[in-house]
Amino acid sequence: MNNFTCKVLTAVLALTCLCQAAQAEGEYAKIRESGILKVAVYKDFAPFSAGTQGIDIDIAEAVAKNLGLKLSLLPFPAGEEIGDDFRNMVWKGHYMGYGPADVMLHVPVDPILMNANDKVAILAPYYREQIRLVTDIRKIPNFEGVASLEGKKIGVDGTSISSQLMLGAENGKFREDVKIYASAKEALERLKAGELDGVLAARSEIESVLRKDPNFQVVEAQFPRLPPKGWVVGMAVKKDDAELAKVLQGATDELIASGEMDKIFARNGVDRVVH
Repeated sequence: MNNFTCKVLTAVLALTCLCQAAQAEGEYAKIRESGILKVAVYKDFAPFSAGTQGIDIDIAEAVAKNLGLKLSLLPFPAGEEIGDDFRNMVWKGHYMGYGPADVMLHVPVDPILMNANDKVAILAPYYREQIRLVTDIRKIPNFEGVASLEGKKIGVDGTSISSQLMLGAENGKFREDVKIYASAKEALERLKAGELDGVLAARSEIESVLRKDPNFQVVEAQFPRLPPKGWVVGMAVKKDDAELAKVLQGATDELIASGEMDKIFARNGVDRVVH
């Protein structure tokens, strides 16, 4: 390769980098010009987003306020895979014309997920979700592991990982006693009414419904396929929106440092866990 060719290639590469940087800055500049931050949140996903209320909605409002922008919420139903959600709400938009948003909330901060979706950047972790078992202490005063649940009526959300765990545990020996509901909230309400002995659900769902009722205890139930520490959630933006990613990370850091993030969770009845 001669010197002239090297110079041309160097110039092309430099120009490409400049164009990419300008595009990234341009996207955030368009948001600033519009005065609106479009935030995608999952629909019917209490306690994070249900109707006009929830933790993620409060976070979206706080972040938009931090950036001096008005909030435009884009609630959407979960797709079959999270890659579908990324395509519809982050980098392309739904074929029916809905989306994309500027940022999507409640995204697992996971290296494998990041590598499998090269059109998005995942950032700003703000919560660690965990699957937990809550029991009525009047019916199960001492929890001694999953095996001790035989013969007990355990409620689960039929569309969640909790149902898969309970139905498949111990080679399916709990199947006859597992009660399926349309949502974790419904199962938890049945527990409060005395119709169940326990519920397996996300810790945030349990806390938001039971609100530290002393008649119930939350315990860790160990399953082979379940990570004991749960999973961290954060935000997702288009991969090339570097400036937007930077300001969103900064706004999230400020909410955490000021204690406002903890207050948002507390208002919704949930203790914010990060470790």
